[in-house]
Amino acid sequence: EVQLQASGGGLVQARGSLRLSCAASGFRFDDYAIAWFRQAPGKEREAVLCISSSDGSTYYADSVKGRFTISSDNAKKTVYLQMNNLTPEDTGVYHCAADWVCSSSEYYDYWGQGTQVTVSS
Repeated sequence: EVQLQASGGGLVQARGSLRLSCAASGFRFDDYAIAWFRQAPGKEREAVLCISSSDGSTYYADSVKGRFTISSDNAKKTVYLQMNNLTPEDTGVYHCAADWVCSSSEYYDYWGQGTQVTVSS
């Protein structure tokens, strides 16, 4: 059974940091790209970052450049989203998703449940 387990969300003050984790199982982790999406209240879900063994990391949201980084621990089959200097505009539900290649579209094969990130001003 394919599973993507997102965790690490919470409540943080502006300018704080959080690290989200996406633990994968049930598929060949090394062959897949893993992306983070987020959905703010009242807004459409947007792609944030993606990582793959062939292309490295790809940024989709300009607003997070210089603040967010994505990394992968293949031994643990886990992808991390390090979020620094958070702002209230980063508030939302963060999902991880897996597919063969990175893409900003939502057509990913596998999705994890979301983890809530709330940034207070």
